[in-house]
Amino acid sequence: MNKGTTSKHLVDPELAPILDQIPATTLSAENLNQIRAAARLFVKQPQSSDAISMSERFIPGPEEAPDVRVLIYQPNSTQGLLPALLWLHGGGYIMGSADAEDLMAKSFVSATGCAAVSVDYRLAPETPYPGPVEDCYAALNWLYTHAEELGIDSRRIAVGGSSAGGGLAATLALLARDRGEIPLLFQFLIAPMLDDRTCTQENPHPYTGEFIWTPEANRFGWTSMLGQEPGGDDVSPYAAAARAEQLEGLPPTFINVGALDLFLEEDMEYARRLTRAGVPTELHVYPGVYHGFRMVPNARVTQTADRDQLAALRRAFTPSHRPGNL
Repeated sequence: MNKGTTSKHLVDPELAPILDQIPATTLSAENLNQIRAAARLFVKQPQSSDAISMSERFIPGPEEAPDVRVLIYQPNSTQGLLPALLWLHGGGYIMGSADAEDLMAKSFVSATGCAAVSVDYRLAPETPYPGPVEDCYAALNWLYTHAEELGIDSRRIAVGGSSAGGGLAATLALLARDRGEIPLLFQFLIAPMLDDRTCTQENPHPYTGEFIWTPEANRFGWTSMLGQEPGGDDVSPYAAAARAEQLEGLPPTFINVGALDLFLEEDMEYARRLTRAGVPTELHVYPGVYHGFRMVPNARVTQTADRDQLAALRRAFTPSHRPGNL
């Protein structure tokens, strides 16, 4: 955001109080491990429940790379083959884990009756592009080729993620289209991190990015992921999905984002381009909302966003409700 401009007065009143409790931290190579360790203190180990079974597997990774850890969630009462969501966690490409989004994965399973596979991809800067993307593709390929064994309908696989995970889901949709190996039903993008060029804008949005995920954090995340400064001419669309020149042939898409989120304009632009490419696209922009607002689960806008995204996922997994069948 522009220097000297504040967006505090625009924040939803139910989301504002928690901002005073969050210390201002500048991400750097020097403090990254410390910040990761602090975040892990708040993560509970995923467990099965009466309604949902959770299991852990290590599946073959990309060529000459380690196995990829995945968490598999399946509803305990099932009939027939299930749709599946490959879920990719957030964290700016530099932190986060599948364990940290256990409750989110379970919410998708509970609300839609789908199976979910949550991927612990390798993180940057230790593993820059293409490592994290190829880890996720390996998980998608494994899910597709083992669908019958897992009780999953291979024709009803969606990819989704939040923040950096949304960015990875968007690149997976591009890779799946271009490699022609895996048909995708849907891409489910929650405040996705799509465009490294946001770091180098000459005229940035005056009211986005003040809270939680700032322009400084964004530059560090993208530099770590790309292994170079963001904004150059040679960035692959499989690293930053917004770089893709052609969006035709991508699966139906859901995108949501807050009006104060640093990713607002890149997400709106991606949605605009998807519609221009003939891709059925649903976009939600929530006023007064910053990145990571779901840390206030009882706020009305959080509950509205949750309802919107779960309704979209249910529609995607229900053949009679998909675009073209209305």
